Amino acid sequence: MAATAVISAILPVASLTPDSDPKISTKLGGGSMNLDTRGLNSKAASSGSLQVKANAQAPPKINGTSVSFSAAAESVKKEDEISSPPPRTFINQLPDWSMLLAAITTIFLAAEKQWMMLDWKPRRPDMLIDPFGLGKIVQDGLVFRQNFSIRSYEIGADRTASIETLMNHLQETALNHVRSAGLLGDGFGATPEMSKRDLIWVITRTQVLIDCYPKWGDVVEVDTWVCASGKNGMRRDWLVRDCRTGTTLTRATSVFVMMNKQTRKLSKIPPEVREEIEPYFMDSAPIVDEDMRKLPKLDDRTADFVRSGLSPRWNDLDVNQHVNNVKYIGWILEGAPVSILESHELSGMALEYRRECGRDSVLQSLAAVSADTNGDSPPGKLECQHLLRLDGGLEVLRGRTEWRPKYAKTLGNVDQVPAQNA
Repeated sequence: MAATAVISAILPVASLTPDSDPKISTKLGGGSMNLDTRGLNSKAASSGSLQVKANAQAPPKINGTSVSFSAAAESVKKEDEISSPPPRTFINQLPDWSMLLAAITTIFLAAEKQWMMLDWKPRRPDMLIDPFGLGKIVQDGLVFRQNFSIRSYEIGADRTASIETLMNHLQETALNHVRSAGLLGDGFGATPEMSKRDLIWVITRTQVLIDCYPKWGDVVEVDTWVCASGKNGMRRDWLVRDCRTGTTLTRATSVFVMMNKQTRKLSKIPPEVREEIEPYFMDSAPIVDEDMRKLPKLDDRTADFVRSGLSPRWNDLDVNQHVNNVKYIGWILEGAPVSILESHELSGMALEYRRECGRDSVLQSLAAVSADTNGDSPPGKLECQHLLRLDGGLEVLRGRTEWRPKYAKTLGNVDQVPAQNA
């Protein structure tokens, strides 16, 4: 009975009497008692010979829920594993490098974005940092320089830049020169004093020499400067070079005069305007020797080719409401025969602008072809005379173009930006 009381105190067994459980057997005659309950053996030394063997099949319950000693032991073991930290080693004491790398990358990207937004970075001549901006003033503030990249839509069938592309580059640098000098008024290249008097610049004469045409992807460097031309004119020169090699590609010179925007009549240069522009004049010879040959007047009898029905589009007009001078070049080439365009390339031209034309004008392009009689010209060189006229017969432009065989090996003069004469 003492053993039963001890077992009852440990396990909540309802009864261990033989009547309640037939699997409990009692043996007399031994000197010890052996109790076996679900694998639990308890031996107690005793002076008597009483041996009791009990096997309790009912699992113990706690608060009405059955429990198992093995499950409880495993649960305690798992709790000990979770609560106990892993052993401290050198590896698990290192920081999380992925998070550190992500933080460094974020800082670097933010700094790079701020750096790209700033415009104060120094620019070395040998670095093409924003090479296609508005250009810069060089050579004591008298020469303006700007770079252009030849785009895919600016090339022709020969995969070289068209003459219209080159002339647009010249016009763009001229306007940006005025703007960079702080002389851009309300008009198209007009100074503030010119804008007050409704005066604009108009071109009267242009001469261009093309030594070599740039190709798609080339970068050209255009220099331009201005000089006085007589009492009431201004001459502007251009020098176009390959930005990488420095080879001269094109040389051009033009003469401009003033015209009243309202009356469309030529005007003298007012003293106030002269004071604005004279500080930017260079004292230098024209970059292209003037062609003194007279441009003949063509008519239906002397012309070899006539192209009629030419009219400007809305996009051909500039802000001064007349046809852009570059458009005239395209019109005179319309009068040239296709056979020349296929076998030759334009190497030079001299143009005289006689009259402006507007949106409603209808023109004719006349051309006469002849061999170049100049003894210094290479074999195969051609010369064309041109005339643009309105349908009524009024002259708009006279011109002369020179053509050389395509892919001819020509050596152009390596010119430099002129220095002012002493």
